Amino acid sequence: MVIILQIQIEIIILVAVGFFATKKGWFGPEARRDMTNVVIYIVLPCNIFHAFETELSQDLLRQCAVVFLIALGAQIFYMILNRILYNRFPAGRRVVMQYATICNNASFMGLPVIESVFGSTGILYGSIVLVPLRVFMWTSGLSLFTSTNKKEQLRSLAVHPCIWAVILGFAYLFSPVRLPAFASSTIDVIGSCTTALSMIIVGSILSEVSLKTVFEKATLYYSAIRLVAIPAVTLAVLRLIGVDPIVTGVAVLSSAMPAATLTAMLSAKYGQDSAFASKLIFVSTLFSLVTLPLVAAVLTSGWF
Repeated sequence: MVIILQIQIEIIILVAVGFFATKKGWFGPEARRDMTNVVIYIVLPCNIFHAFETELSQDLLRQCAVVFLIALGAQIFYMILNRILYNRFPAGRRVVMQYATICNNASFMGLPVIESVFGSTGILYGSIVLVPLRVFMWTSGLSLFTSTNKKEQLRSLAVHPCIWAVILGFAYLFSPVRLPAFASSTIDVIGSCTTALSMIIVGSILSEVSLKTVFEKATLYYSAIRLVAIPAVTLAVLRLIGVDPIVTGVAVLSSAMPAATLTAMLSAKYGQDSAFASKLIFVSTLFSLVTLPLVAAVLTSGWF
């Protein structure tokens, strides 16, 4: 609990840095966009690839396959929820909530939190969780906003650096060749910036939302589903069928992340309710600062 609390305090401080830097005018929208690109295209892929620098074993391969199947099943489960849970909301808001259910912030916030709790093995499993998430993000998720054809969806996936980081990571895992120490160390140093940069970006986004209007029924409803109900169901199912504790922990933590920042970007681009999307990101991210330590505490307590 002490370690988990320390991790969350660090995250809150980093979020506060982004919040106040933006309020002071030191970190504007253009800088945030550029830093987001740096994280997505450079820092996060390095973090993912470095996780594959581990000893290969039959048990590890089996667990990776289990992680992938769980992540795939989770995305299908989210699509089923989308057909049931948000029908009473206006179309503009419904699309935003459905996308935020399919695509949470597992890549930005998820990997740093998972690494803090489960170490390099957690990063490896967490990286695999991202593969189905990325596939659904750019296929069924994107189709909520637009009628993008399959060829364009596949092209987006084929060039995404995080997908390539996983592909190259698996190739490296099976390869007898190892990178020289300086190259491996450089990748590790770049990847280790993930937590700091991503949390500063989150803080910057939160600084631009009016606190007076964010706590409405729709944002609270989504946050309860995304941060509490989904991880609770995931934990119950995986423990019931006897999945490995670390695999279970990674899957549950990944499912407990708030709405992805991309939700607001796509909402603005395709003419949906981008203001509501920003509120959804703010409220779910704010509450996740409380729910994530609780989820992590349950996972590491031995109760399950």
